[in-house]
Amino acid sequence: MTTTHTTTATTDAAATDSHTTDLTTDLTTGIAAAEAARTRLDFGKAAPKVFRAIIGFDAAARQGLDPALVELIQIRASHLNHCAYCLHMHTNDARKAGENEDRLHMVAVWREARHFFTPKEQAALALTEAVTLVADGGVPDAVYAEAAAHFDDQELAHVLALILTINTWNRVALATGKVAGTDERTG
Repeated sequence: MTTTHTTTATTDAAATDSHTTDLTTDLTTGIAAAEAARTRLDFGKAAPKVFRAIIGFDAAARQGLDPALVELIQIRASHLNHCAYCLHMHTNDARKAGENEDRLHMVAVWREARHFFTPKEQAALALTEAVTLVADGGVPDAVYAEAAAHFDDQELAHVLALILTINTWNRVALATGKVAGTDERTG
């Protein structure tokens, strides 16, 4: 009886490994096909000075900020802007930096899962939402005040700059049809 169970478990594990391999192959093939079918311009090649300026702005914005907070801000703005390219990139960056999977899954619903985030992170996420969705009602005084209570002036300026840069990157990626699963930083 134990032998049958072990054989079944081994067979199930092999089937799972085969299925995972098939999905990875299908995903890789699908990403390559989507990138090959992309017909929009390569922004970095078409406007290299502008592209480098945004990279410089982004680098300056990050200075002095906790890398985990940087990724949380970029992930939340990318959710709100429906930017799959940036969302994929920044969730991978967060994982590489050691971010907890549970927290990554909760970013989109952080208000319902506040216990996953520090008060400082919650203030940054609220500010990210307000600035990203600025046309929906501006940046409420209470949201700004909460962020200002957690960040000194220099940090707050950098958080705002980071929110501005990720919103710019999201719009570049969406306007030029960037494909989620690719990363132009690597190639």
